[in-house]
Amino acid sequence: MRILQTAAAKCVYADGMASADDQRPPRGLRRLALLVTGSIALGLGVLGAILPLLPATPFVLLAAACFAGAWPAMHRRLAESRLFGPMVRAGPGGRFLPRRTKAVAIAFTLVSIGTTVLLVAEAAWLRWTLAGIALGVTLFLLWMPSAPRACE
Repeated sequence: MRILQTAAAKCVYADGMASADDQRPPRGLRRLALLVTGSIALGLGVLGAILPLLPATPFVLLAAACFAGAWPAMHRRLAESRLFGPMVRAGPGGRFLPRRTKAVAIAFTLVSIGTTVLLVAEAAWLRWTLAGIALGVTLFLLWMPSAPRACE
């Protein structure tokens, strides 16, 4: 995949990939799953912006990815938001993240949720749930393409 750098110093894909706005949203159960997951992730992201041990970035990125596929208008609102916009606009259409942003988001996720699991959560089900969330967010961030070095 070839990547071009524009005059505005933003990297764009040169292979003509369609943006979220150019695609029809999925229908049925898939769309419902994306909307529910995106809404929950956004709620956790808002809480993460307020609470010190809960990271906001991975949850907002997950919400943006879900909304890009199922609710493009909400994805646009997130991208234009003063609070969450910089996280979502890390790459054109949220297609990639700078390596440093990925590393920091993964580190904060693992440290904050790991600390909560070790020091705060007493119930086994809560520990497993938090560990599952940490694993899911980490895998999602690792799955997202990294920004090319020229764009960082």
